Amino acid sequence: MRTFRSAPTTLPQQPRQSADAATGERRLPLHDAVTRSADDVVAALHSDATRGLSSQQVIELRNLHGPNVVHHQRPEPALSHLARTCANPFILILCGLAVVMTFTDVIMPADPDYTGVATIAVMVAISVGLRFWQERRTSRVAERLATMVATTTTVTRTQLNGYRRPVRISGEVPIADVVPGDLVTLAAGDMIPADIRFLSVNSVQVNQSMLTGESEPAEKTTDALDEPAGTDLLAATNVGFLGTSVVSGSATAVVVGTGDDSYFGTLSSSLQTDSGATAFDAGIRRVSYTLVTFMALMVPLVFVINGLTKDWTSAFLFAVTTAVGLTPEMLPLIVTATMTKGARAMAQRKVVVKKIASIANLGAMSVLATDKTGTLTEDHMTLDAAVGLSGNDSTLTMRRATLNAAFQTGLRNLLDAAILDAAGPDTIAEIIATNRLVDEIPFDFDRRRLSVVVDDGEPDRLIVTKGAWDEMLAVCRYAEFRGVAHLIDDALRRRLQYIVDEHNRRGLRVLAVASARVEHRDRYSPADETGLTLHGLLTFLDPPKATAAQAIYELADAGVEVKVITGDTPLVASSVCRAVGLDPGNPVLGAATDELTLPQLHELAVATTLFAKVSPTQKARIVEAMRSGGTTVGFLGDGINDAAALRTADVGISVDTAVDIAKEAADIILLEKDLTVLRHGVVEGRRTLVNAMKYIKMTASSNFGNVFSVLAASALLPFLPMIPLVVLVQNLAYDLSMLTLPWDSVDADDVRGPRRWDSKSLAPFMIRIGPVSSIFDLSTFALMWFVFGADTPGHAALFQSGWFVESIISQTLIVHLLRSATSSPRLSRASRPVLIATALVCLFGLVLPFSGWGQGLGLVPLPWSYFPWLAATLAVYCAVVVYAKRRFIRRYRTWI
Repeated sequence: MRTFRSAPTTLPQQPRQSADAATGERRLPLHDAVTRSADDVVAALHSDATRGLSSQQVIELRNLHGPNVVHHQRPEPALSHLARTCANPFILILCGLAVVMTFTDVIMPADPDYTGVATIAVMVAISVGLRFWQERRTSRVAERLATMVATTTTVTRTQLNGYRRPVRISGEVPIADVVPGDLVTLAAGDMIPADIRFLSVNSVQVNQSMLTGESEPAEKTTDALDEPAGTDLLAATNVGFLGTSVVSGSATAVVVGTGDDSYFGTLSSSLQTDSGATAFDAGIRRVSYTLVTFMALMVPLVFVINGLTKDWTSAFLFAVTTAVGLTPEMLPLIVTATMTKGARAMAQRKVVVKKIASIANLGAMSVLATDKTGTLTEDHMTLDAAVGLSGNDSTLTMRRATLNAAFQTGLRNLLDAAILDAAGPDTIAEIIATNRLVDEIPFDFDRRRLSVVVDDGEPDRLIVTKGAWDEMLAVCRYAEFRGVAHLIDDALRRRLQYIVDEHNRRGLRVLAVASARVEHRDRYSPADETGLTLHGLLTFLDPPKATAAQAIYELADAGVEVKVITGDTPLVASSVCRAVGLDPGNPVLGAATDELTLPQLHELAVATTLFAKVSPTQKARIVEAMRSGGTTVGFLGDGINDAAALRTADVGISVDTAVDIAKEAADIILLEKDLTVLRHGVVEGRRTLVNAMKYIKMTASSNFGNVFSVLAASALLPFLPMIPLVVLVQNLAYDLSMLTLPWDSVDADDVRGPRRWDSKSLAPFMIRIGPVSSIFDLSTFALMWFVFGADTPGHAALFQSGWFVESIISQTLIVHLLRSATSSPRLSRASRPVLIATALVCLFGLVLPFSGWGQGLGLVPLPWSYFPWLAATLAVYCAVVVYAKRRFIRRYRTWI
C-alpha cells in the first residue's frame, strides 16, 4: 500500500439499484466464506480469482453497498447535528425563559410586549447558529485533513481497452472505494481494507489485537475449515478482518464484507472505547463543574433573597438569567474554534492533525522519542560496499544479497531497494531467470532476518539469508574466507565482531549474508535457518540530515528533549547522534530493559538519550515508562515496529509515507519527515492551547467575581440590580467578542516551553483576580445610590443602566490586561480581531442605554456627569488588576 495527499473519489456515482437488477445478491456471510473453498467464495461473489471485478461491476456494487466506511466513522447528518446543538442545556434554559416571558409579557398583559421574547429568540438563533456552523466547519476541516493522508490498497480490476477487450489492471484505490468481490494484494505493513477470504498466502501473519486483545499475530492459510467457525470467527485462519494489519508475508484475497457489513462494523458500537481524556479536556471539565457548582449554590440564594425583598416572579426570572450569565455557554464553541484554527495553521506548516484534541498534547510535549532513520538521517540508503570477510569486494556476497532481495515478497524496505539499485536490472533479470522461488521465511522483529529458498538447478535447494549482524551470527556455523569455510570459534567470532564494529564506528549499517543447502520439502520455517555459511557483509550509508542538528537545537530551546529509540546497533546510532549534535551518552540496549520495573525504567529513561537494538514491545514499554512520571511524551515513527509505541505515547506522530498501521495509530501526520516541520507544529500547538486557556481563566475569574456582586446587590437593594434580559444581552455581547481569541497573538514567552493545562493555578486565579471586579461593582452601586440618587424602586432603571455600562466595559476592557503575563497592553498588544471586537462591545455598552432597543429592554439614558466617574472607576480598576496580577505571578510563577 501507499498513500497520496489528495484522494479523490475514483468511482462515478449512479443511482442505487436493487441487488437483483444490478449484480445479484452479493452479501456472502463471513461464516460461509470460512467453510467454503476459495474458488467457491470467488464464484459466489461473481468475481474472478485472476482479473477481479469489471469496472461496471465495481460501479454497481459501490451504489449497492455504499462506501467502505463503518457507520461511527461517517459524518453526522446535518439535521441530527442541529438537533444535538439545540439540546444544549443552556439553550433549553433560554427557551424556557422565552416560554415564561411569552405568558408574562405577551399573552397575559392587555398591551403585549414582544421585546423580551424577540431578544431571547435572537440570542438562541445566534448561539445555535454559531455553534452549529463552527462544529460543521471543524468536521469539514478534519475530513479535508484526513484526505491528505488517505490510506489506499492495491486492487486488481478489469477494464475495457480501446478495442473493447478486457484488460487486467492493478492499482491503488482509497480503502473507502473497496467493494465486495474486489481482488486485493497485501504485504507486510498493510492494513486489511475489509473482511477478506485469503486466496493465496506466503507466510502471512496478521495482527488482530484490536479485535482479540491477543498480542501474538495469527498465521493465515487458504484452506476451508471443516467445521463452522460459529461465534468464534476470529479463530478462523483463512479470513482477515477490516482494520487489522499484516505483520509479515504477502497474500492475495477477495473482499467479502465492507463497512457496516464487516465484522468490525457489526461490533463498532461495542468497540468504541474512550481513548482517555487529555489533561486539557479534564481541565475544561473542572472549570465547568466549578462554575456549575457556583451556579447551583447561587441561583437558590438569589431567588430566595430577591423573592423575600421583591416579588417572586421577577426574582425567578433574575435567578435563571443570572445562572445563564454565570455559565460559559460559549466555552465549547470557543475551544472548538481555537483548536480548529490551530489545526488549519498546522496544516499550512505541513503538520496534519488527525485528532483535533491532540493539539493540546503536542503543545504540552516535553520529550520527543524518535527513531533515527529518516528523522536524523536522510532516509535514503545507498549500498556502500558488498565485501567478503577478508575485506575485499565480494561478487558472491553481492549475488546472494541480490537473490534474497529480488525474490522476497514481503515489505521491501530501503535496504532491499539499495541492493537492487546497486545490482542493476541486467543482474536481477539473470538471477530471476536462473533461479525459481520455492518458499520464503519472512522478516520479523524477533529474528531480524529474512530467508528465501530457491531451486537453482542443484540437487539440494539453496536457502539464502540476510539480516542484522548479531542475529545472523547466531545461526551461522561457518565463515567463508577466500572460498574456504572455517568453523566459527570464539577467536574467529571476536575477529568478525571487530570488523563489524569498525564499520559501525564509521556510521555504516551492516547486514550479513549467508547461505546453505537444504533438503526438498513442502514448507520451510525459521528452524531451517541453522548451520549457515557466512559469506560477507553489506554496508549501507544513510547520511545525517542537514537540517537535523538545527532542528534539535530549536526543539531543545523550546523545552523539548529528543531521545532516540532505534533497532540499530549502538555504534551506528551513536555515530549518527553525534553528527546531529546529540550526546548519546551511554547507550542502553533493549534487552537491558526487560527485567526492570516500570519505575526503574522511568529513572533509566530520564537519564538516557539513546536506546539501541530495541524490539517493538520494548520500544512501547520505554515510552510508557517515560510517561509514568507525568511527562508528556511524543513518539515519531513510521514502521510496523512503531505502531505499539505510537499508541502508547501521549501524542503519536507519523509521516504520510509511513506504513498503514503506523498512520492509523498516529494522532498527527507530518507531510515531511523532518524535525523542523515538527518544531513548527509544537509551537502552533502551544499557541492554540494558550489562546483556549485565556478564555477559560478570564471567564472563570469574571464569573467568580460576579457571584459576590449579585449576592451583595440582591441582599442590599430594594430592587433588581439588573434587568434579566439585559444580563443575557451583556453575556452574549461579551462571548461574541471572545470568539476572536483563536486569532489572538501570543507572547514569545508563552510558547517558549511546554504548555500543559495548569489546573492547580485555576482556583487561586479565580479567588485572587475575580473578586477585584466585585470591589468596583460595589463602588458603582454606591456611586449610583449616593451620587445619582438611584435609591428607590422608581429610580431602578437608572441604577441598572449605570451598572450595566460599568460591568460590560470593565469585563471587556480587562481582557487586554489578563490575556498576557505582561502588565502593559502596549508591550503585549492583542491581535487586530480582538482589538476590534472588544472596542465594538465597549461602544455597544455605551450606546445601548441611549438607543430605542435598549430603552425597550428597560434601560434609560445616563447623565453626562456619570462618564467622568466611569472613567475614574475603570482607571483605578485597571491599576488594581495590574497590581493583583503581579502579586499572583510572583507567588505562583505562572499566568495563562
